[in-house]
This record gives sequence, structure tokens and C-alpha cells, in this order.
Amino acid sequence: MPLGALFTLALLPLATVFVLLVVRRWPAWRAMPVAWLMTVVLALLVWRTEPAVAAAASMHGVVTALNILTIVFGAILLLYTLRESGAIESIRAGFVSISPDRRVQAIIVAWLFGGLLEGAAGFGTPAAIAAPLLVAIGFPAMAAVLSALIVQSTPVSFGAVGTPLLVGVNAGLTGHPSVEALLDVPLFPDYLDQITLYAAVINTVVGVLMPLIMVAVLTRFFGASRSFREGLAAWPFALFAGLAFTVPHLAVAAWLGPEFPSLVGGMVGLLIVVTAARRGFLVPRHVFDFEPRDRWQPDWVSRLQDELQALPIGSRMPLWQAWLPYVLVVGLLVLSRAVTPLREWLQSPALTLEWPGIFGTEVGTSAQPFYLPGFILVVVSLLTFFLHRMHQRPGSYARAWRQSGRVLFSAALALAFAVPMVQVFIHSGQASPYASMPLVLAEGVSWLAGPFWPLFAPLIGATGSFMAGSATISNMMFSLFQFASADSIGLGSAGAAWVVALQVVGGAAGNMICVHNVVAASATVGLVGREGDLIRKALIPLGYYVLAAGTLGMALIVGGINPWYGGWLLVVLAMLVFMRFGRSPR
Repeated sequence: MPLGALFTLALLPLATVFVLLVVRRWPAWRAMPVAWLMTVVLALLVWRTEPAVAAAASMHGVVTALNILTIVFGAILLLYTLRESGAIESIRAGFVSISPDRRVQAIIVAWLFGGLLEGAAGFGTPAAIAAPLLVAIGFPAMAAVLSALIVQSTPVSFGAVGTPLLVGVNAGLTGHPSVEALLDVPLFPDYLDQITLYAAVINTVVGVLMPLIMVAVLTRFFGASRSFREGLAAWPFALFAGLAFTVPHLAVAAWLGPEFPSLVGGMVGLLIVVTAARRGFLVPRHVFDFEPRDRWQPDWVSRLQDELQALPIGSRMPLWQAWLPYVLVVGLLVLSRAVTPLREWLQSPALTLEWPGIFGTEVGTSAQPFYLPGFILVVVSLLTFFLHRMHQRPGSYARAWRQSGRVLFSAALALAFAVPMVQVFIHSGQASPYASMPLVLAEGVSWLAGPFWPLFAPLIGATGSFMAGSATISNMMFSLFQFASADSIGLGSAGAAWVVALQVVGGAAGNMICVHNVVAASATVGLVGREGDLIRKALIPLGYYVLAAGTLGMALIVGGINPWYGGWLLVVLAMLVFMRFGRSPR
């Protein structure tokens, strides 16, 4: 079958998801079963994938969905535990003492605390924790989820202690003769360090604007005037916060490699920005807040929001004690990922549930329940029962478990089809005369782009994350293809390193609209059926990220002073102008 026809057919699953979720505004629990069925039919009838492979890929997706649901459950349980203990009231008061401005609060919680969590755990954990925390301190549920999703961009390249590079790019490129033949560095690890530095450079230049874009989107869709300009008014503080994360992130990437840039960037950024905000440094003079609750639109509000307000409030406690559970979460996540003996034990065969060769195919699946972030969240919730002396009111803790279990079911159906659909999409090339659907899409774009391929490289990375739900999987699927495409247009190993870095950057940005990230983050705040609206709004920062990264990548690859820098500057200015004059009636 011609490449053009295969490309069009491979595009159908993505188009189905986009049309049903974003255009028709179907809830994910309705849209994703249709998308899964469309993908299975294409795999069986066009790609001639064996039915056993499609079934095995779907089963692998179900297991992956269960892993995601543990994170959702743990995040909800911890939030309800803190609400019952009275910690949330102390945390809310603490944020007001730092700054009552919602833009400042969003930057601290989503951009910096979220970046720290991404560096430690990844896999959707930052949005699953940051979104309900924002709801707890007074954000509309939809605003909280959108803010948490937008910052699933810059920190993701080095999330989960460098997993997208150490696992994704490493698995995609290691051992391929075409890669080793082209390298002009002695060893592949040196080349991986080169890609790490290039990705950090692009992320630093492009990502420094993300806090500003986040607060501008926040005020545009949830402010009283529905204007980007209220967000742009916070530009000195937002740019300061952007630099507070990206500069340490770049320094660590250059000196230490891919494991700790996001982790250190989040830690250093939190220390600098919270201290500055307490002293009023660059904090906007005009305080931005949401309208009174009775003027919020109904689709902004979630069941969790109503339940949090309806629950009795526990006694307020010292701020350090209120934040202690979150400190424990970060500490345990870092220890379980960064301490090699502990990580290897948690991932050991004795603690791993494995199903190799599902239905006699090459597709296997596994779960490491004690390594999952959800397990750590549950453990911290249990510790909080004692740390916050909830044993004096055991009924309140039981209520937290009941409420958390009920909220969990809202995400189960959507994830039960979203993740299997992705796995069928990825495994469609097994025992098939054609490459898998993602590779067919990449080949089609490569054929259309020709010598301008670096411009489109971030888009391919973002598409991979949108479908796979993981920057690591996107990098694993497309790193070799990106390298080969760069080689085919004569860029050499240095140019190919820039192109793979653009893949890494795009793969990170795609997490903003990844379907099961959106579903999972929405579920943690009880926001059901609004996934399409969230993706539509997140397309604004995603468009900026992939265009700015692509044009900057072209400029860096061409070298010297060249017109592509003008293209990159034009993208940045176009985004700022769009936000400066973008406004809708009340």
C-alpha cells in the first residue's frame, strides 16, 4: 500500500480522539471506547495484525491503566486525609501569607512543586498531586487541572530521575549499527550526554516563558475579565520563576547528566521563589483572585470541590506539620528512585508481577506495585494518620478512604479504553507487512518535510506522547527514526544529536495534552467529562512549545547568525501578541 494511503489510515485513531474529545466535546468515557475500536479494526484489517497481538496489547494497556489508577487513588487519598486532619486549612493560610495572588500560588504549586515532583517521579504524578492541592487552596477544579497540565512540559524531559533519556533515548539508539557508524564521539554514553545538554539548552530558552503562559491562560479562561492581560501583568515574577527553574536545570544537565536537572531545578526554584514572594520581590501590585464561588461557571466545579467544602474542617495545625506529608512524599520518591540498592530491590523479580508472552505473543506486561508512586502516596497517607493524630478521630480517616474510592471509579472506564487503544496503536506493526502506525505517521511527515525536518521533529515527539501517554515511550519509539532522518538530510552526528534533542523536548511537551494524563489529573479533582475542553485550552501552550523549539532547533543546527533565529523570535512575539490582545466577553 502506498505511504500516503497508510499515513492517512494511521492518522484516523488520532483524528478520532481529537474530533470526539475536542470538537464534539464527548467525555473521555464515551470517546475512548470508540477510538479503541477504530484502532483495533485498522490493526486487524489494514495492518493485518494478528488478533492475539491486538488482544495482548489491549491487556497490557489494562494493566498499565491499573498502574495509573493507583497514582490517582493515592493522590486523592492523601488530599482527603489532609483535609480531614485540618492540614489543608493550614496550607491554605500558609499560601495566603506568602501571597494571596492566585498567579503566584499557581507558579509555586504547579510550576515549581510540580517540577520537583516530575524530577522525582514522573508518570503523571505531578499533575495528580498539584491539581488537587490547587483545588484545596481555592482554585476552580478545571483551572487547577489546566495549570498542572501546562507545566507538564519543560520538567518532563528529565522526569523520573532522567527516565525519558536514560531509558527512552538509550533504548531507542543503543546498539544500532547506523548510530555507532556515524558517531564522532568515542562512546555512546558521551553522545547521550551531548543530547542531554542540547535538550536542556532548548528547554531553557523555550521553557522560561511557561510560567507566564500558564498564568496568562489561567486569567484568560478563569478570570473575571476573561483576558490574557491579567496574566501578562505578572511577567516580572513569572519570568523570574522561569529562570529560577531553568537555569539550575541547565547547569545540572551540563555538569551531572540527565538524572537530576528537573529535581534540582524544582528544589532550587522553590527555595528562591518562595523566599522572594514572601518579601514581595517582583510580586504584582494588583492581586488577582477568582470571582466569588457563586459566579463560577458550572463546568469549572467538580464533585471533589463540593465534597471538600461539605466535609467538617479539622483543627488547624502548625504549617511545618501540615506540609510534612508532602515532604515525605518527595523524600520517599527521591530515595526510591535515586538510591540504587533500594530501587533495584523495589524493582526486583520477587516484588514484580509479570505476564510475559500474553496469549502466546511477544507482548508482555508487568507491574511493580511497591515501586509505583501510588504506593508511596498511600504509605504517606497511613503515616499521616499518626503524624496528625487522626487516631483520636478514626471515623474521619475511614471517611477519607470511602470518598477516595468513590472518586476513583470516575476515571476507570476512560482509562480502561484509552491506554489499551494506545498499546494496540504502538504494537500494530508486530507480525505485519507494514511498520507500526506511529512509525508510518513519522515517515509521512519526514517525506513531506524534507530538509526542514528539524522544524517538525518536536511535533513528532509531542504526537508520540499524546498517543502513548509517556515521553519515555515516545523517545523509545522515535529516537532512532529521528536520528536516521537527520542522517538522511546530511546533518551528521552533531546535527542528529540536535534532532534527537528536539524529539526529547517535543516528547515532554506532548504530556500537556496526553489523553490519559488529562483523564488521570481530572479524576484526582473529580472533574469528569471535561477532558476535551482541557485539551483544547492546552493546545495554546503546546503550539507555542513545538513551534518555538522547532525554529530554535533549525537555527542552532544551521549555525552562525541565520534567519531561523528571526523565525524563533517571531514565534515568541506572536505568542505574546496573541496573549496581549486576546480577550473574550464575559
